[in-house]
Amino acid sequence: MKPVSELLKNRGPSVWRVAPEATVFDALHLLAQHDVGALLVMEGERLLGIFSERDYTRKIALQGRDSRHTQVKDVMTPNVFVVKPDTDCRECMSLMSQRKIRHLPVVEGSNVVGMLSIRDLMDNIIADDEMTIAQLQNYIYG
Repeated sequence: MKPVSELLKNRGPSVWRVAPEATVFDALHLLAQHDVGALLVMEGERLLGIFSERDYTRKIALQGRDSRHTQVKDVMTPNVFVVKPDTDCRECMSLMSQRKIRHLPVVEGSNVVGMLSIRDLMDNIIADDEMTIAQLQNYIYG
């Protein structure tokens, strides 16, 4: 299985971020604009947390809070699990499954170099499986 760095290289380094002082409403616009399910909450280059659609539904919508007046820092998930670029993709899937999370920032030293979604990992696993099947069919049928 590939290391995370291979996935990031093929996909490109798109790290969408939001400032902790931004409103949740503004963060929702960024989620929609970039068609992603989560944003890194960063102050400069420092990772503070993650804001996801799940944070919105559970901490804003269900609690009847106003997204136009609530700051991201008040509803973000502060304890973020991260992986390194050399982490194996299956290890990432295992971590996501165990922790019930859908996004993993990729950190090298103290720098965020990317973010993976569970979709990125699933697409990679499917592509690997399809290649294995094609190789086996080629071997069997010549």
